[in-house]
Amino acid sequence: MSLDVAAQVLDLVRAASPTAEAEVTVDQTDLALTRFANSFIHQNVAESISTVRLRLHADGRTATGSTTVTGGDGLLALVERTGTAARLCPPDPQWPGLAPAATVAPAPPVDDETAYADPGARAARVRAFVLAADGLEAAGYCSTLQWAITFANSAGQSATAQTAEAAMDAIARAGTCDGVARLASNRLADLDGAVLGARAATKAVAGKDPIELPPGRYEVVLEPTAVVDLLQLMAIYGFNGKLVAERQSFVELNAAQFDPAVTLVDDPFDAGGAGLPFDVEGTPKRRLTFIDAGVTRAVAHDRRSAAQVGAESTGHAMPGAASWGAIATNVQLLPAGAHAGSPAGSGGSGGSGGSPLAEVEGPVADSAVAALVAQVGRGLLVTDNWYTRVLDPRTLVVTGLTRNGVWLIEDGQITQPVQNLRFTQSYPDALGSGGVLGIGTHSVALPSGWGIMTYRAPALRLASWNYTGNASG
Repeated sequence: MSLDVAAQVLDLVRAASPTAEAEVTVDQTDLALTRFANSFIHQNVAESISTVRLRLHADGRTATGSTTVTGGDGLLALVERTGTAARLCPPDPQWPGLAPAATVAPAPPVDDETAYADPGARAARVRAFVLAADGLEAAGYCSTLQWAITFANSAGQSATAQTAEAAMDAIARAGTCDGVARLASNRLADLDGAVLGARAATKAVAGKDPIELPPGRYEVVLEPTAVVDLLQLMAIYGFNGKLVAERQSFVELNAAQFDPAVTLVDDPFDAGGAGLPFDVEGTPKRRLTFIDAGVTRAVAHDRRSAAQVGAESTGHAMPGAASWGAIATNVQLLPAGAHAGSPAGSGGSGGSGGSPLAEVEGPVADSAVAALVAQVGRGLLVTDNWYTRVLDPRTLVVTGLTRNGVWLIEDGQITQPVQNLRFTQSYPDALGSGGVLGIGTHSVALPSGWGIMTYRAPALRLASWNYTGNASG
């Protein structure tokens, strides 16, 4: 059906402008969301949206258009107004041309329970979370998303694929202290609300009566929930071919910019993630290594940024890429023991967050985090970095706040909860040579909040993190 729609749009373009180049993407997204607050479900919503996007290049000018009206009249109107827009646009001398016909690898199989989940399946996980919170106030969401995409262009390339993702992100609250648990997977069955609820409640109780610490540089253990912000901002502002070409990124290809412990990849074929095998320009995707044992090896390109530097597209085009650039959507910081040529050692994506639970009390419920904490003489355990804003894209200096729990570590033990702190830190510098003192042995898939973007992160022990403010100022 979607291929028929794409073919119909291309036929309409040929009739209106026989020499134009055109590409068509047909998206079908089915998003369902169960929200809860005050330990009760208060919202259950579902939406199903079909969108047809057309990019047209005619007479040296490029325009895009979209519609959710997929009948004949709606498609004709899409072609007509996109053609009109192209005639009004300025010339596009950097038009890279269309993706040629190429073989696309099959996408990972889609789990039907996730793709077609009913409200009861999500509600059951919310109930388990609330019960495990053991009387603490609980709030958050459980969601399922199915995305089917079809692509065709006038150069003969066509492809279709489907993916699905389930996610849970929720807190338990003890007084003014919140504990969080979150997890993403391409299998709804991996979300165990009871395990996640118990983890959030334990962290909330352990955060009571925090002390204030002075600003300064601290050794830190960042939990995966905090590490994911590093991965997301490095993907958007760092390993983005457009920004690299414009010298707005910290990236220097083939330079040893990071600690040898750091290997960063983008893998749309990861068995536990929600990935697609081609991008919105129809370019096939592949596993791509950005950092290999500390050495920067690659950046993400769409066709436009690749043409600027004489490279090839890596299959990372997104809608609006002419403005934003290419962004990787399946980024993984490989855990200890993994290497660039093999899948990440995730240890599974089960309800424990893809990691075994340690027999410990307090805020640490992950054995990999506990092992890193045990190595710290004095430092901080950080659950979340949030409300982060980039101050300097060139060096990726970021400011933000801690959230959902910070604890003081002394002689390898968690001793006291700490009030939230503001930080101002260059993310690449924090991961620089000598900066990474330890990496967790398994990684956790986490929702990114940017649609179909699944980032996988282990815990990190870093030598220095710059905290510039506390509760007093």
